[in-house]
Amino acid sequence: MFTKRIFLLFLLVSCASNQVPQELNLKQAPLISGKERSQYEAFGKKYMIASQGGATTMAARSAFDLGGNIFDAAVAASFAISVERPHSTGLGGGGFMLIRHASSNKNMALDFREMAPRRAPKNMFLENGKQVKERSLTGPLASGTPGLVAGVLEAHEKYGQLPLEAVMKPAIDLAEKGFLVYSALAEALKEEADRLCQFEASKKIFLKKNCKPLRAGDLLVQKDLAKTLKLIAKKGRDGFYAGHVANQIAKNQKELGGLITKKDLANYKVKNRKPVEGSYKGYKIVSMPPPSSGGTHIIQILNILEGYDLKSMGAQSAQAVHLTSSAMQIAFADRAEHMGDADFVNVPVEKLLSKKYAQGLRKLIPMDKAMDSSKFPIPLHKVPEPEHTTHFTIMDGEGNIVTSTQTINGWFGSAVTVPETGIVMNNEMDDFASHVGGVNLFGAIGGKNNLIHPRKRPLSSMSPTIVYDKEGKPLLALGTPSGTRILTCVMQTVLNVLEHEMPLWQAVAATRYHHQWRPEEIRVGPPFLPLKTEKKLKAMGHKINPKSLGCKVQAIKVEKDNLLHGVSDPREEGMSHGK
Repeated sequence: MFTKRIFLLFLLVSCASNQVPQELNLKQAPLISGKERSQYEAFGKKYMIASQGGATTMAARSAFDLGGNIFDAAVAASFAISVERPHSTGLGGGGFMLIRHASSNKNMALDFREMAPRRAPKNMFLENGKQVKERSLTGPLASGTPGLVAGVLEAHEKYGQLPLEAVMKPAIDLAEKGFLVYSALAEALKEEADRLCQFEASKKIFLKKNCKPLRAGDLLVQKDLAKTLKLIAKKGRDGFYAGHVANQIAKNQKELGGLITKKDLANYKVKNRKPVEGSYKGYKIVSMPPPSSGGTHIIQILNILEGYDLKSMGAQSAQAVHLTSSAMQIAFADRAEHMGDADFVNVPVEKLLSKKYAQGLRKLIPMDKAMDSSKFPIPLHKVPEPEHTTHFTIMDGEGNIVTSTQTINGWFGSAVTVPETGIVMNNEMDDFASHVGGVNLFGAIGGKNNLIHPRKRPLSSMSPTIVYDKEGKPLLALGTPSGTRILTCVMQTVLNVLEHEMPLWQAVAATRYHHQWRPEEIRVGPPFLPLKTEKKLKAMGHKINPKSLGCKVQAIKVEKDNLLHGVSDPREEGMSHGK
């Protein structure tokens, strides 16, 4: 088994570069799970599912087995993943869903991001003018009005075929009967035990006596959550946004000093938005619009990189990493300056997406040295002209696609579980800027466009994305969790497929890196860059931070003869399945 793991590790590293690295630090590089690669990679003609959990993938499969369509499968996956990954997502959170409807040939972006409560003041996370970080991370004030249930139910109402009770049954059974805690969940429980211990309902579900966390192999049962899921299955939206559940959320918020009321819940609105679109060397890119920054900046970065021949440099040569990181650096500076909820502020999306703007930015990147982050962002008019979550992707043989990122933000969100409901509330209010220059959980710098305002949606990096081939046919659909790293991980996977022509397994498994303007460093995840590459980057003036990015890409690609090829990132417990 050890020999097999070393071989898989070698495959991961060597496939990420045009040359085999001369040295490899086995203490730093990740040893892939001993499970067979077939758990993570699958092929099929009728449908393909790639998700972060085995139970989630099987829930989606059950919808297909019952004669449902891809949208039934997506709804089944959404509720199941809320049970299977309670540290990452859930009914108390929100997300985005990018849909390709084959019969109409339309792309649609469903926004069910959380909203600030009606009574949320803009300075709620400041005290004497200073940011109080813990207030936006733990406890009642950290939560925005949840949108996940409303968004998923709207997708089912519009496009689903099966009864809601049938679609939700796998999630209900999983919550009621329980499942064995897996390693990633055990790690999150250990890390967040002290926060969970502060709230009785959280302690009751996720901790043992004396606030000791459940360990890998322990049984996690969520009976209150099962009851909530049953109410939703029976009553639809009213099972969450009215009646017992809404009363419990509002009561708990009031008792703890939070701001969410029954009126906030009743008035939650799902937004149907127009996706952002761009291109890379003839391939069409479709992704999420604001309040996600992800789609816009994925396209912006690709626009900048389009002017280079990265393939001839080598996927992870020092030159390619330098240029790609520099494009990321610029995009994140623009993110801080311009991005926010377009319902409330003017976001110059058209300008940020333009090839002409990217051409000007490209001229600012030196070929042989790192850029100074203090010189960004550049005012738009001055740029010379002539940058802890879950995800699943599902595709069917008819060309329908659903790719969705859903989250409660940090591990276990606000750490507050609403009594008698099993609902873990999000801490998405942290994604607003507490003030201009404020820093969130993921180190992103806040700008004026992302300041708190009642019923406003906080800025996100979630980036469910679809790529079309040069003939306009679906080629690739993907997404990932991991905060600000989402957009760079998605962008690099797209680049690996389109520019470097890697097979999908290698494109997903290859080393990924990230630069977000501040801090001024390239963060490199496992299995890391060749030491020779790192040495050259440091000589250019780059600081290298070897640290996992946390991305878990879930990707599906259409291969020859319309064969659907699914890959669930081998860095964690995910699963691909097709038929």
